[in-house]
Amino acid sequence: MSETETTGWVGWGWFAGIVLLTAGIFDVIYGLMAVIGPDSAYFVTGEGGLFLFDIAGWGWWHLISGALLIIVALALFAGATWARVIAVILVVLNAVSQLFLLPVQPWWSLTIIVLDILVIYALTVHGRELKAARA
Repeated sequence: MSETETTGWVGWGWFAGIVLLTAGIFDVIYGLMAVIGPDSAYFVTGEGGLFLFDIAGWGWWHLISGALLIIVALALFAGATWARVIAVILVVLNAVSQLFLLPVQPWWSLTIIVLDILVIYALTVHGRELKAARA
């Protein structure tokens, strides 16, 4: 098998792109809701203490990261090598950020971390096949 041959594993690359695209769309929607909505603070109490979130700041973060995820996902579908590298960096940052939310939303955070690990696997092991499938 040559280095550029496409196999059935290319589906993992498509899976990663679809997960990134979906996460990006949700992030943009969440970001728009927070930025357009009223300026306020959100308080969450957990077992470890009190968390304070600035809604507008959180919204801008989601808006920017969602736009980046959408751009990277579309570039992944085109087979861009740079998109695989940027996607892995964004997914690692997302997984680390989910660790901070673990005390507040444990099941959601664990689910997102598992999805992040699957996306990293897909892009590092089978990402090259996306470019071959596009060609």
